[in-house]
Amino acid sequence: MGRGPSIEGRKNAEDAKRAKVFTKLIREITVATRAGVADPASNARLRAAIDKALSANMTRDTIDRAVKRGSGADGGAHMEELRYEGYGPSGIALIIDCFTDNPVRTVADVRNALTKHGGNLGTSGSVAFQFTRCGELVFATNGDEAAEEKILEAALEAGADDVVNEHGESAVLCAPDHFEAVQQALIDAGLSAVHAGVVMRPNNRVEASGEALETLHILLDKLDALDDVSEVSHNALLPAEAAE
Repeated sequence: MGRGPSIEGRKNAEDAKRAKVFTKLIREITVATRAGVADPASNARLRAAIDKALSANMTRDTIDRAVKRGSGADGGAHMEELRYEGYGPSGIALIIDCFTDNPVRTVADVRNALTKHGGNLGTSGSVAFQFTRCGELVFATNGDEAAEEKILEAALEAGADDVVNEHGESAVLCAPDHFEAVQQALIDAGLSAVHAGVVMRPNNRVEASGEALETLHILLDKLDALDDVSEVSHNALLPAEAAE
C-alpha cells in the first residue's frame, strides 16, 4: 500500500506555491509603483496591489521593498508590463497579462505553453475585442433572492453600471475609474465580495467540454505557473457554470 505525501512534503509544496504567489504580487506592486507614484494614497493601482498582497499575508517589509524597487531602487525600474493575446483549445480566447524584466524570455515561455496545449499566440487586438475592461465585485448568493436584492440596491446606490446574477453569484459591474468608490460603498453596506478587482470580462462565453476542456485546464495551470504571468483572462464557460 503506497504512502501519501509526508507532512514535510506537503509543507514544502505549500511553501513553494506561496513563494510563487508572492513573486507575482511583488512584481505587480513594483510595476504599479513605476506606473504612478510610490504613495498608495495617490496611486489607486498601487493601493489595490498592496491590498491584494496584505490579503495574501505578505509582510509590510516585503511590500515596502517592492515599492522601493518600483521607485527605481534595487533594479526595479526595468520591469515591464506586457499583454499577450491568443487562443486555446476549441478557440477559447485568452488574454495573458505579464510583469517581466525579460520580454524575450516571457514571450517564449507563453508561446511554448500555448503551442504545447492546443493553442497559439495571436497578434495585438486579435481577441481583446471579445472582452470589456471593467470593475467587478463577485458575491456568492447561491440563488438567495433576498441577498441578490440587497446587493442590487446597494450597487445601484453606489453608482454601479449593472448587476449580473448567474451561476449562484451576483457580479456587480462598474467603470474601472469607479471601482474603488463602488467597492467601499458595498463594504459599508456590510457586503463581503469573494472576488473584487478591475478585470477583462468576456462579452460572451464559449462552452468547453471533453478533451478540449481537459487540455484547457492544463494550459491555464501551465500559464499560471509561469513567474512572469500575473493574470489570465478567458472566455470559456466551464462545466460547473454551464450546469447552473
